[in-house]
Amino acid sequence: MKPRIIASADPDRLETWARYSNGLCADCQATCCTLPVEVRIDDLIRLEVVDAFEREEPAKNVAKRLSKAGIIEHFNQKRGIFTLTRMTNGDCLYLDRKTRLCTVYAKRPDTCRNHPKIGPRPGYCAYQQKTTAR
Repeated sequence: MKPRIIASADPDRLETWARYSNGLCADCQATCCTLPVEVRIDDLIRLEVVDAFEREEPAKNVAKRLSKAGIIEHFNQKRGIFTLTRMTNGDCLYLDRKTRLCTVYAKRPDTCRNHPKIGPRPGYCAYQQKTTAR
């Protein structure tokens, strides 16, 4: 059996993206889960990596703690936006490598909830069809 090779989404080649349609995700490799996921404090509270009382804390302190914990890889202080960590293969921290399913789907960030309505190319996604094992 050949190993599956899953490419990352390429925001620089938006012409390769597919127009989104209902049901497209059922046959996808979760390529959108290789895009940087920008989150806000409410998303982090929903993910239960930040307590609601930490909302009153300076965001840079929260960012420092989450960075040390390996949950975020970047914090834009001016915009108050955190970027979730991606694994070495480019996958989101919360994407299961084997099943290619989100491990926090019910608590996923707004960026993910609203994809592909928002993102680099609204209405399109970096769809890659699942391949069968040989």
